[in-house]
Order: sequence, then structure tokens, then C-alpha cells
Amino acid sequence: MFSAQLTVDRDFPVAPLDRRLFGVFVEHLGRCVYTGIYEPGHPTAEEQGFRGDVMALTKELGATIVRYPGGNFMSGYNWEDGVGPKEQRPRRLDLAWFSTETNQVGTNEFVDWCGKVGIAPMYGVNLGTRGPDEARHYLEYCNHPSGTALSDLRRSHGYEQPHGIRFWCLGNEMDGPWQICRKTPDEYGRLAQETAKLMKMVDPTVELAACGSSAYDMPTYGVWEDRVLEHCFEQVDYLSLHSYFVKPPTDTSSESFFAQIETNARYIEDTIAVADAVAARKRSSKRLMLSFDEWNVWYRARHGEHMKREGWPEAPRLLEEVYTAEDALLIGGMLTMMMNHADRLKVACLAQLVNVIGPIMTEPGGPAWRQTIFHPFAQAARWARGTVLRPAIQSPGYANEKYGELPYLCASVVDDRATGTTAVFLLNRHLSDAMNLCITLRGLGGERELVAAKQLHHADLEAANTAAEPDKVAPTALGGVVIDGEQLQVRLLPASWNVVVTRVARS
Repeated sequence: MFSAQLTVDRDFPVAPLDRRLFGVFVEHLGRCVYTGIYEPGHPTAEEQGFRGDVMALTKELGATIVRYPGGNFMSGYNWEDGVGPKEQRPRRLDLAWFSTETNQVGTNEFVDWCGKVGIAPMYGVNLGTRGPDEARHYLEYCNHPSGTALSDLRRSHGYEQPHGIRFWCLGNEMDGPWQICRKTPDEYGRLAQETAKLMKMVDPTVELAACGSSAYDMPTYGVWEDRVLEHCFEQVDYLSLHSYFVKPPTDTSSESFFAQIETNARYIEDTIAVADAVAARKRSSKRLMLSFDEWNVWYRARHGEHMKREGWPEAPRLLEEVYTAEDALLIGGMLTMMMNHADRLKVACLAQLVNVIGPIMTEPGGPAWRQTIFHPFAQAARWARGTVLRPAIQSPGYANEKYGELPYLCASVVDDRATGTTAVFLLNRHLSDAMNLCITLRGLGGERELVAAKQLHHADLEAANTAAEPDKVAPTALGGVVIDGEQLQVRLLPASWNVVVTRVARS
């Protein structure tokens, strides 16, 4: 066992936490939509064909916003294919995933699904094969009340009231060689500028995210952001980041795996630096916010047969990553890091929701269950409300080739002054030793009482949840929490994710 300290002070906040940090992603890819969220004839399906078991798990997950319809799929998608009578919708070849798209789920159905599970929709426009004209038409169809051809077309489809979709992505990963109709940074920057201009003419209330580089290690990273924002800085509200965590064949250690938390912290901070450099060059006081709208562990089901099936099948099994206890710990650590950047990171989407690198898995006609990564996300989404406080961490650490010594403790603290509730999220990265942790909540109120204490730990870091063993890796009670005024004492198991929630004691 070793000792560590975590101190926060109400007078040293990071920023109010934007609850959209707990977003997810649904793409027309593999079985995410078809036999994922939508399966007419399933024993739990409701009248529109959406799976009731998946809706229940989505509500439990606690996601606040959902990105749709892609992803790579977006760059070849015609939104008109997915509206109107289902029997009249065309079947299309999806060049992004070499599948056949039936268009049985489209814009209006997905808005309905969002309403049923209580999630805000976050839509994207195709800036691959299409452009500003189609984007402003799509927005008019969705958000304009009535009295125009497109708004009245929506009303004729059974949706009298506008959808009111507030957040829109301007394309997807437009720098990627794999992308349908990739762009140079200047091509995309100009396209994003003009698309944003038209969309805000149609609906000035929308928030728009421009594409950043599709990964931190892209050869054009930094240059892409700088050139894109040179064109569209004044028209957009967010810049997107995408990151997937891997275990390279040359270094499969858990220590290096967990160090990707620091890699992504640097990714956020470097992107902020580039955006602020553009602002300085333009003599602008505007500060662009970030949308981390794709992030997850993804490396087992990433290549070869996991990416493509022959014969243009419908909803093939693609990218169905099976997550382990180790993966869940990294997801928890990433959540602490992202919350600690709440001053500039306002939106994030775990990619994706169901089957495709998702926290939820299903079988056609069968069960749905929680993957290991479901649990830290659901706990953070439930308890992280209020203002993120700046964590001061004193902890032993371990050597990392890229970053030097990294502390074993990763932590974030979110305080809700309105309710007197404080949530502390903790990752012990030590693989063999428990941590004796002293937490000081300075200025957050005198006597406190325990609301919840949970830990996620499994002796086998490769343990996974399956249809046969859906709860093999699941949270358990974290005992032994000692509260003494503003101080907490807690023992964290090695390689464990923990949540401790307290509130000011009621008199």
C-alpha cells in the first residue's frame, strides 16, 4: 500500500461542467442502428421498431447528447433518402463501410428515438459528396416551423413541429485519406465557412462544429487546424477532436496503455493553443470551444475482416470490440481528464453506443447487455453535476518514456453548490498496490455525509462481460470511507476506478 493526497478548493474552479460532455454516437455502421437500436419484431420492440431493452440501457447510461448519422457514413449520405414513407425509400450502397443502407431509420425516426430516451440530437451534414446548399436545405427541413417547401415537406411526413436540432457537425474527418471526398485544409476551411454562413442565416440559434484533424498523430495535425480556422474561425463555435486508444504490438503494457490519458490531455491543450493562436492573429477576443465527438478504446476489431464484408450486406457485424476490465479503467481515467478541461471542452461523444465499439451489446432477437466500459461512463454521467474544481494531486508515480513520471492517481472533483453534493472520481493506476488516499474538500462545507461509494475492480484485467456473463465486471460497494469534516479517507484497490459522493450534512 502507498499513500496519496488529493486537494480541491472552492475558490479554485476549472469551470462549470457542460453536461454534453457525456454524449454518445450512433452511426449507420454495422449493427449500431439495425439490430442495435432498431429491430422490428424483437420481443422488446415498441411500435416504431426500436428495441426497448436498448432504450432502457441507454437511459441507464445517462447520455445527454447523441451524434448522428456518422461518422464516415455522413460523407456519402443523402438526407432526403431517409425521410418520407418507408416503402418509398431507396436502398443505397454505403461506400464508407461497403454495406447496403436500407434507409428504414432516418432523420425523423431518430429524432423520435432521441425523445424516447431523453437525449438531445446532434446532427451532421455531408460535406464530402455534397455542400452548403444541401446543408441549409437539411437544416430548413428540420428546424424551420412552416410555410416553405422543405418545412412543409417535414409537416407532410407527420412532424408538424420543428425538430429544433441545435448542434450540427460540418462534415466528418475531412482530412482522412479513407474519407469519401476528402479535402485539403484550405478546401475544407472555405467549405465550412460558407456552409456555416448559410446555416446560420437559416437558423441563427444553431451551434456548429468544424472538423479538426481526425487524429492527434495525423501528419497534418496542427497545420490542418490552423488553415481551417483561418477561414471559418468567426463562423463556427467548436472544433472537433477524435481519438481512439490502442495497444500497439510493440508495447502492450497496462502502464503505457493508461498513459494515453496524458496523450489526450496534451491533444486538447495543443488544439486549444492552435485555436488561440488563430484568434491572436485575427485580433479576436473569441475563444473557440472543443467537441471531442469521437473517443473510445478501439484496436482489436480494427483491421481486415473487422472493417469490410464482401457482397454489400445489410448491417454486417463490424467493429464489434469486446471490452475488458482494463479498458473500463482507461475510460474512467479519460473521463476524469476531460472533466478537468471543462473550461474549453464542452461536448464529447463516446463512439459508439451499440455493438459498434459500444458500451452496449445486443444479439438479434436476443439479449442486450452492458460492456465493461458502460459502468464508469454511467457513474460519471449520473454524479458529475456542477462546477469542476482544480485538483491538486500528490501521488507516487511510474516512469513513462514519453511523459516522464506519471502519478498513479487520476482524479476529478465536481461540486454542485446548489445541492451541496460533491462527486470525486478516482483511478488508481498502480497494478499491484492499494492506495491510501486522503481527500481534502476545502471550503465545500463543514460536516458531510456519504451519498454513494462504488468501485470497479477485477483481479483479471482481461475479464469481459458477455451475453452468458453480463455482470462479470460490474461496480461493487466501496467500503471503509471515513469522513472527518472536510477530509475523506479512502482505500483504493490496485487497478481500480472509484466514485465517492458526499454532501453537506442536513441539520
